[in-house]
Amino acid sequence: MKKTVIGLNLKYFKVAFFASVLSLLSLVLPFISVGGQNLQSVGVLTKLVSAGQSGGMTIVLLVSIVATIGVILFAVINFIKPSVLMARMWVAVAAVQTVCTVILMFGTKMMVDGSGILAEAFLVKNFGIGYWIGLVVSFVGLIFAMKTTKMNPGYIVLVIMSVIWLFPILWIVLTSFREEQGYYVGYFIPKGFTLNNYLELFSAESVIPFARWWTNTFIVAIICCVLNTIIILATAYVLSRTRFGGRVTIMKIMMIIGMFPGFMSMIAVYNILKGMGLAQTLLALIVIGVAGAAMGYQVCKGFFDTMPKSLDEAAIIDGATRFQIFTRIIVPLAKPMIIYTMLTSFLGPWSDYIFPSMLFGDKQASYTVAVGLKWMTDFRRIDAYYTQFAAGSILVAVPIVILFIFLQKYYVEGLSGAVKG
Repeated sequence: MKKTVIGLNLKYFKVAFFASVLSLLSLVLPFISVGGQNLQSVGVLTKLVSAGQSGGMTIVLLVSIVATIGVILFAVINFIKPSVLMARMWVAVAAVQTVCTVILMFGTKMMVDGSGILAEAFLVKNFGIGYWIGLVVSFVGLIFAMKTTKMNPGYIVLVIMSVIWLFPILWIVLTSFREEQGYYVGYFIPKGFTLNNYLELFSAESVIPFARWWTNTFIVAIICCVLNTIIILATAYVLSRTRFGGRVTIMKIMMIIGMFPGFMSMIAVYNILKGMGLAQTLLALIVIGVAGAAMGYQVCKGFFDTMPKSLDEAAIIDGATRFQIFTRIIVPLAKPMIIYTMLTSFLGPWSDYIFPSMLFGDKQASYTVAVGLKWMTDFRRIDAYYTQFAAGSILVAVPIVILFIFLQKYYVEGLSGAVKG
């Protein structure tokens, strides 16, 4: 094709057109090959409809077939009379085809096994050559169709990375609503949906005191959040705005100590707490969470360093004390830093597992959600409680997600520093 069309890069058209032809060819090649049975995608769709299967995956298969036919039709139209509008519609249909082909990889087992159209159970290895050709050429055709329309194919990479990142999240969300019990199932989309997994976590008859675990975690996280924020702000302010003998030495010592991971001293700390009679208590967890708070002063100090020292000098001339400068000038200006410090101080105790698991032992009433969820996934209980574990995981993640959504602006500002005036 030697035509020139404004807005199109036709040197990539031939590859995209050839991929579209192969996509159409994939429809007449075996989509499934099981026990000597070779079924094309259209044949599978026909059998599903005959068996009364009209669920979501059947619709996905239908859309995939229609999109594959649409891709070759738009390819032919653009071959006869190229235009930017038709080329972009071609890209849109090719994207739909690609997405449906990928979804079929995860949903075909549920669709086929549920319909009983095969004598044997379906596995991924039973996909026929038609499916694999369709999967590969759908991506190739989409990439070169995008190049033809001068769209950046990098978006495909971003989409693929997003799907990879979102896949485990979507899996755990769907599992939390799954009606069928058990740890491992051979399909992605549940056969039945229910809210019982969430309700049973808070049921009075349940052997899982999830409400107690959630409350324990919330109490520890809130107290640590408040105390840690106060300690970090105060430490950062003193080290940033004042000068005294040994200041640099103190910062160097704190930096060196901070290089060692906290779990190195867990055994010693546990024995100390046990000797004080605090083992297996929430107070011990709060003490440990707050004791090393000053070690996290660096980011906050960096923020305070960006504030003009002329503010302090003007306040001192007016007769203000250091405490008044801190509470009435620095703190109001440090709102983004305070939000950032509170978020990080809340997130640590909320998701901590290592130390609480050693501290509480078998005292289930004192468990935090991290320890409790791990208890539910023990090999003796995982089959019975896995769907409830998934529901509990969602309930643990929700508060953090909400906090980051509403406070993201301040979180970013806290990392970027104050504006000099």
